[in-house]
Amino acid sequence: MKNQELIETDFLTIRKHTEAICAPLEVEDYVPQPIADVSPPKWHLAHTTWFFEQFVLIPFSPGYRIFDEDFAYLFNSYYNHAGDRVLRPNRGLMSRPPVREVMRYREYVTGKLSEMMRLQKLSDEVLDRIVLGINHEQQHQELLVYDLKYILGNQPTFPVYGTEFHTKPKGKGDFLKFEEGIYEIGFAGDGFCYDNELGRHRVFLEAFELSDSLVTNGEYLEFIGAGGYQNFDYWLDEGLHFIRKEGITAPLYWHQKDGEWWNYTLGGFERIDLELPVQHLSFYEAMAYAAWKGCRLPTEFEWEVAAAQLDWRQLWEWTNSAYLPYPGFKKVAGALGEYNGKFMVGLHVLRGGSVATPAGHSRITYRNFFHPSARWIFSGLRLAR
Repeated sequence: MKNQELIETDFLTIRKHTEAICAPLEVEDYVPQPIADVSPPKWHLAHTTWFFEQFVLIPFSPGYRIFDEDFAYLFNSYYNHAGDRVLRPNRGLMSRPPVREVMRYREYVTGKLSEMMRLQKLSDEVLDRIVLGINHEQQHQELLVYDLKYILGNQPTFPVYGTEFHTKPKGKGDFLKFEEGIYEIGFAGDGFCYDNELGRHRVFLEAFELSDSLVTNGEYLEFIGAGGYQNFDYWLDEGLHFIRKEGITAPLYWHQKDGEWWNYTLGGFERIDLELPVQHLSFYEAMAYAAWKGCRLPTEFEWEVAAAQLDWRQLWEWTNSAYLPYPGFKKVAGALGEYNGKFMVGLHVLRGGSVATPAGHSRITYRNFFHPSARWIFSGLRLAR
């Protein structure tokens, strides 16, 4: 039996946290979209609200009055079942509705859903939708941090956001050994998980070793200094074309100033801290560094087996596993079936979590996934051999 009161508490907490992430921003920061992958903070605030309205209030709250009929078109993301939508690259063109109207929308939907939970005994189906919405909003909280960092990090003055979401030095760089064998992979037990974690199954793994720490800025600087970005021997062909086309010679947000390396952090423009884990790497860069070191990236199965012995909540860690379905994976009918399954082509799995992952949202079976070229996410790498 699901605890409806606890779910309501979680719902209200999550809603407030999204707004708290935006609190240091100026109203002008809510609208820009420097690249297609980056959504404006205003859009995140509205989209996560639309999700609850579209998938909980409209189908399950009789007499619910839609806040604004245009918002389904403006703030749908990729749900074809839910109708037409503004194209992703055009989200930053919407100066209207203004931020204040989006905040009114959030207040309205939060109030209506909270009232629904207080006044009605809800079925497990409805509660499951609300829990999915909570986890959906937590995903967008992390994306919101990525996106606002990109928006601010591309300002000429590198403005300060705050001291949140900073990494710390961890680990010694020792390699941990794991025996060959048959291991169970995937989610099991009670509690929430996404459908792409289901289909618990067995895999055989050869013996392997995995570093107890992430690669640091100092270690990655050695790769740069050794001409790693210029030596084609370390690169996948697609990765080499990517970095040459984009003119990439260092991780995202890194800049050389007076012969020294600096980077933009949410705390402002700072000298590179050699002890911190290197972040904002594409899969291509992670693979090239591993090749330069005579190592490799772990598979997602190796990572999951080793996770209990790792400190893994600093950065999402690239694995050398394509994002594919587990045995027995099935898409649910309707719009919610579009959540994960339709993206299972051309993407790579990242495991773990990051300093931007909301508390309670990470687990060892969580399968994050992005295109190999993604660099604005909070990504790092851990070596395997």
